[in-house]
Amino acid sequence: MTTHDKVNLLDLDKPGLQAFFADMGEKAFRASQVLKWIYQFGVADFDAMSNLGKGLREKLKSVAEVRPPRVVSEHRSHDGTIKWVLQLDNLNCIETVFIPETERGTLCVSSQVGCALDCSFCSTAQQGFNRNLSVGEIIGQLWVANQAMGCLPREQRQITNVVMMGMGEPLLNFDNVVKAMSLMLDDDAYGLSKRRVTLSTSGVVPALDRLKQVIDVSLAVSLHATDDALRDKLVPLNRKYPIAELMAACKRYLGDDARRRITFEYVMLDGINDSDAHARALVKLLRDVPSKVNLIPFNPFPNTTYKCSPQARIDAFRDILIQHGLTTITRKTRGNDIEAACGQLAGQVMDRTKRSLRREQQAGVGS
Repeated sequence: MTTHDKVNLLDLDKPGLQAFFADMGEKAFRASQVLKWIYQFGVADFDAMSNLGKGLREKLKSVAEVRPPRVVSEHRSHDGTIKWVLQLDNLNCIETVFIPETERGTLCVSSQVGCALDCSFCSTAQQGFNRNLSVGEIIGQLWVANQAMGCLPREQRQITNVVMMGMGEPLLNFDNVVKAMSLMLDDDAYGLSKRRVTLSTSGVVPALDRLKQVIDVSLAVSLHATDDALRDKLVPLNRKYPIAELMAACKRYLGDDARRRITFEYVMLDGINDSDAHARALVKLLRDVPSKVNLIPFNPFPNTTYKCSPQARIDAFRDILIQHGLTTITRKTRGNDIEAACGQLAGQVMDRTKRSLRREQQAGVGS
């Protein structure tokens, strides 16, 4: 049996791993044992799983493996941010970013190779789209990061928060993302608090309603505009699920829990969406939605026509929101020198949408 014919245990959440052991004639508790070895101790060698019998270890070696994405390169920023380029197959690479802060460490995880959406201000979107990531390719990013930083066993970990804000739209890879997040939350795996796992979406409304039914995690919404005409241009998904529908879905997601809030992400684009009038419109839009706002200074990438709003304009925008009672922070740009900042992740995408080719042709015509 070749290695890729074996079952990659990173692809299995706890129910999947319990079923895997049941098929082998083993008890369900073996799943918890193996989850702890893989995720709490970072062990990929079955022989090192000392509380498993020798016979079971031999069976596992013959039919299974722990196969994370392969690290192609590691890049470290002057501010401590780390970016890993991870190879998935012979054609595609993704990027994963660790952002250290004083009281927490956040890992930004990708969910797709490229992105099926076409947000005009995002470098990832310019690369086009190839495919969804498997469960193992999603949770494997967390596994690789823990290994690379040497923060094992679990008590020594530096990663305290995970945000599904890397390459791709998580809700367009619903099942695999949910299974991966369940491993992030599972006490036998990473055991993160549900408030420390955040899914960021551009607003796939039906999937957002479905998400509420199957897993409880924090939610961030990429908003970036307060009227449909502008958001149609910035976030084309808005043409299918306009702002009114998105806001209604956000309220449904929160339900009656008065303690919860949704984070709305708002990229600051010079002369596009950053006026005082835009700020007041944002206040009005969010007045009935328990929320906080992250203002994101635009991070440039090749061939973009957008510019970041000046700092004074960002500050004035922020002050209007705060004066009207909206909790607002300006996200500090991290990892810009290694192209790891928000909106800059590109990876290596074999674009089956031909979007990147069309962009190159258009750029050639205009040059």
